[in-house]
Amino acid sequence: MQLFNNKDNKLTPIDKVSFKLERNIQDLVEANIEVIFDYQFVSSELSIGEFRLDTLAFDKQNNSFVIIEYKKGHSYSVVDQGYSYLSIMINNKAEFILEYNEKNKEGLKRTDVDWSSSKVIFIAPSFNAYQKNSINFRDVPFELWEIKQFEKGLISFEQYIASSSESIQKISKGDKSSVISKVSSEIKSMSEDDHINNLNDSIKPLWKGLREKLEGYPDTSFSVSKSYISWKKNNITVCYIHFRNNEFRLDIRRGNLNVDKIKSKGFFTLDDPKKISVEGNWTWKSGETGHSYKIPFKKENDLDYLMFLLEQKYNSID
Repeated sequence: MQLFNNKDNKLTPIDKVSFKLERNIQDLVEANIEVIFDYQFVSSELSIGEFRLDTLAFDKQNNSFVIIEYKKGHSYSVVDQGYSYLSIMINNKAEFILEYNEKNKEGLKRTDVDWSSSKVIFIAPSFNAYQKNSINFRDVPFELWEIKQFEKGLISFEQYIASSSESIQKISKGDKSSVISKVSSEIKSMSEDDHINNLNDSIKPLWKGLREKLEGYPDTSFSVSKSYISWKKNNITVCYIHFRNNEFRLDIRRGNLNVDKIKSKGFFTLDDPKKISVEGNWTWKSGETGHSYKIPFKKENDLDYLMFLLEQKYNSID
């Protein structure tokens, strides 16, 4: 990705600046992990047995742990390392719970965690073709993110998106003792098709129409989790899309209120003249409350009004 400075309609390239150390990338991500990924920071340099995890985070939306690793070179296998780390996690659940509770002073229980949604994120200035191809499956529990640093303090993050519909479990088919098989038996990485296949045939065209509309907006992407597909702008969630047999439900996130009822930055208010949205809220273990607008979608002629609502949240995100 090349960035330019626009002055009087003349573009000047903005030069890239190399990260001197992996630790520089780690410090930057850990200090901004909520802004970048909407995750809760847990700890840095966590040692479990013979392994040391660069960053441990918690995804409060999915109630799952996320391991983040930082790289500068290319002499490593993301598949081998990723599955090794996930194997360590599922075999040492109590230590991860203890680490979370000690660092956050909260009473998280093992049953509170959705271990099936665990994943590993690799962050590096670049990944080679071999590394990208090695995770080119629809269901690997890993993500590759390239980070670039430019002059004037500019930073970019870009996720590599796998294009294959094949399952990685084919690699270990018949070998139940392999690390991939053992991890895959507990950790399930969802694909878009997994959600679509649960829809009635009469509803599937609605998703196609909605997706085509959403794809037309710049700087957006889709992220698939166990319970929903999220639509994001600059990696900030615009809405969560929940799939039912005969309808969709979209949740437009408003923001959070802390224990003193102080609103989070950018707390969102929707203009809904037809009043089809319903306000919902939930309480985190920290005492914060999350707030959203819940909107049903089950008729094609509702699409234009739905996009009117979604655009409001989209435009509120820088």
